[in-house]
Amino acid sequence: MEAGAAVLLARLTRVRRTEAGYTVATDQGEWRTRALVLASGACNIASVPGFAGAVPPGIAVLTPMQYRNPGQLEQGGVLVVGASATGVQLADEIQRSGRQVTLAVGEHIRLPRNYRGRDIQGWLESLGVLDQRIDEVDDVVRVRRVPSPQLVGSPEHATLDLNALTERGVEIVGRLAAVRDGRALFSGSLRSHCAMADLKQQRLLASIDRWIEDHPYRVDLRDAATVMPTWVPDQPRLALDFGRERVRTVLWATGFRPDYSWLHLPVLDAKGQLQHEGGIVSAPGVYALGLNFMRRRKSSFMHGAEDDVRELGYELLAHLDALHQCEDPPQTQAVGAAM
Repeated sequence: MEAGAAVLLARLTRVRRTEAGYTVATDQGEWRTRALVLASGACNIASVPGFAGAVPPGIAVLTPMQYRNPGQLEQGGVLVVGASATGVQLADEIQRSGRQVTLAVGEHIRLPRNYRGRDIQGWLESLGVLDQRIDEVDDVVRVRRVPSPQLVGSPEHATLDLNALTERGVEIVGRLAAVRDGRALFSGSLRSHCAMADLKQQRLLASIDRWIEDHPYRVDLRDAATVMPTWVPDQPRLALDFGRERVRTVLWATGFRPDYSWLHLPVLDAKGQLQHEGGIVSAPGVYALGLNFMRRRKSSFMHGAEDDVRELGYELLAHLDALHQCEDPPQTQAVGAAM
């Protein structure tokens, strides 16, 4: 940081358009600027299904943002809804606490923590998967909705998937379709969802093996690297009676969404999603960072923002240069906003 430079941390309350650019209102005052970078993240609010209000009275209902540890839960069973990264980690922790967990499983992405002696993220880097750009996929909207993989970081580098949870006593059931008359109703899609996750995982692992064959990487492909298919009960249950089975808590691990309640600009679509093309928002001088598959598959990862920052930085500078050519802009001030 240069001598005399200062950083002000303030809580953002509102952004609105002015004739000269934008006004950023915070609890530390207002700032005027010609350009904005929206880096508030894509996981500000927990998403829950519309029928969440049908859970019977007396059953505790939590989102991952409200959950802290198993000690805050009432004694009794726990229904965890959602089997992506958050859901499997919560199911594991709560089951280990001695509470019986039922995990409702929908579409999910299964990955081993390690494969052939290397972390799976290292393999994804080598294959170029994380550098895949939005113009290299057929349907970027669909890809942006792909669930987060079932991965957990731990000193043991352990794989946390449905098989590991089943071994610990977690009961897996199909996607939660409805809550009606004091019962949770599950779809019959568990087997197909698990089979699709297994198939996608096997395709990825086969790609890794092909990469090893073409590169001087010290792995003997004759050594077994077996990944077992997901075990599914012969007849997964299709309903759960909250009262009869003493389930006292429902934990909605059903995803997150961004919070743009502070953004008073016409840049949101009918579903409240930010309208942008690779981080270039549909308002002059407004840019985004950190969104899921914004420019690359790794855009939302901690190590993935660097390339996006570089490219969007050129866009931002070009915008400011164009303004300077038109007129002398007033002095601007910048603020780091904490949501």
